[in-house]
Amino acid sequence: MADTVWPSCAKSLKGVILDMCGVLYDSGEGDGVAIPGSIEAVRKLKASDLKLRFCTNESQASRDKFVAKLQRLGFDISVEEVFSPAPAAVAVLKQRGLRPHLLVYDALLPEFDSVNKSDPNCVVIGDAAEKFSYQNMNKAFRVLIGLEKPVLFSLGKGKYYKEMDGLKLDVGVYMKALEVMMIGDDLVNDVGGAQQCGMKGVQVRTGKYRPSDQNHPTVVADGTVDDLAQAVDMILSGRC
Repeated sequence: MADTVWPSCAKSLKGVILDMCGVLYDSGEGDGVAIPGSIEAVRKLKASDLKLRFCTNESQASRDKFVAKLQRLGFDISVEEVFSPAPAAVAVLKQRGLRPHLLVYDALLPEFDSVNKSDPNCVVIGDAAEKFSYQNMNKAFRVLIGLEKPVLFSLGKGKYYKEMDGLKLDVGVYMKALEVMMIGDDLVNDVGGAQQCGMKGVQVRTGKYRPSDQNHPTVVADGTVDDLAQAVDMILSGRC
């Protein structure tokens, strides 16, 4: 077992944000499989005085369907506790009065039902998978090139994600918060992204973790643990 590294801020924590795929569960057939200890770890956090929220870069399904999958795996999670890219994008579009041309996965389209999509004046892209065809990319390009001030929103910036048949290209995740700790499996996007927002970033050795992450030239995790269960135990014991 590799050495455990842990930041010294546990006593002052106000909340925890958990990445989901690779931390709570691993992709696989059907709904995937819960990572051992993660269901109980979530239960422990909910029983504590810490604020708990979940963050995902999932942009192939609506939050309702995504949360339902996690509930079937045994997690006590509600839609209101989950932050995902699409609802955040919808809020920005409405605030700015923008009308998007959407290049997203079909199952994500319901998230944008409340947004005016006529005569687009911006483009929103997500993890469109097989919809990233030349024709669809060209449609999005034509919308942008026809605007005086092109506006492009991406539902993330990550390079890849993990599924049963291996790593796949991804659009990624963007997340911002204050006075919390981010626990994720992606060193650059989860941990590095959290650190850029002023948070502590802890990496778990599950999901996308690779031993080479410990020698990354620019991103150094504030802490590294075996899995979510160990992280939660260390958080709660550190607050006693």
